Amino acid sequence: MHPLIKEIWAWVRSIAAAFALTLVIGIFVFQPTNVLGHSMDPTLHNEQRIYVSKLSHTFRYAPKYGDIVIIDSRVERGRTLKDDVLEHPLLKFIRGSEDPNMYVKRVIGKPGDVLELKNNKVYRNGEPLEEPYLNEPMQVLGEHKWTVPEGHIFVMGDNRNHSKDSREIGFIPLDHVLGIKM
Repeated sequence: MHPLIKEIWAWVRSIAAAFALTLVIGIFVFQPTNVLGHSMDPTLHNEQRIYVSKLSHTFRYAPKYGDIVIIDSRVERGRTLKDDVLEHPLLKFIRGSEDPNMYVKRVIGKPGDVLELKNNKVYRNGEPLEEPYLNEPMQVLGEHKWTVPEGHIFVMGDNRNHSKDSREIGFIPLDHVLGIKM
C-alpha cells in the first residue's frame, strides 16, 4: 500500500474514533448545553452554557430535591436511544439549532409527594418549601394540588411567574430527565 494512502487511512480512523468517542461521552456521560429563556432567572440566565451529567439518565436514577435538570418537555411521547443520539450537541451544531423541547428546571417533587400551591407558596407534603433561589414571589391564582405518580417528577422554574413547567406540561417521566446540572 502506498505510504500516502496509509497516512490518509490512519487519519480517517483517528477522526472516526474521536467522533465515536465524542458521541458516546455526550450521550452517556456528560454534555454541554445552553439555557434558553428566562425561566431559571436569577439562578441561570438566557443563553448561559452549563454542563450536564448524563449518568442519571444512563443509569435511570432519580434526581434529588432542588437539583437543576434538563428535561424533554414532550411528556406525551416515549423516548428512545435514537432521541438521545439526535440530541447530541455535535449533531445540534451540524443542524445549527438548539432543541426548543429541552427545558432547564428545578426538581420540586418526587414520586408520592403531594404538592400544593397556596398563599403564593409551594407546599410539599404539607410543609412550605424554603426557596431562596426564586426570582420574585410567585403569583398563584387559586389553589392547586397534585400527587406525583410513580416513575415521575414535578419540576418548576426559578422564575415562577414566567416559567412553563410541570404546572402546564404535567409530570415528567424519569426517562425524560436527560441530565443533572453539574
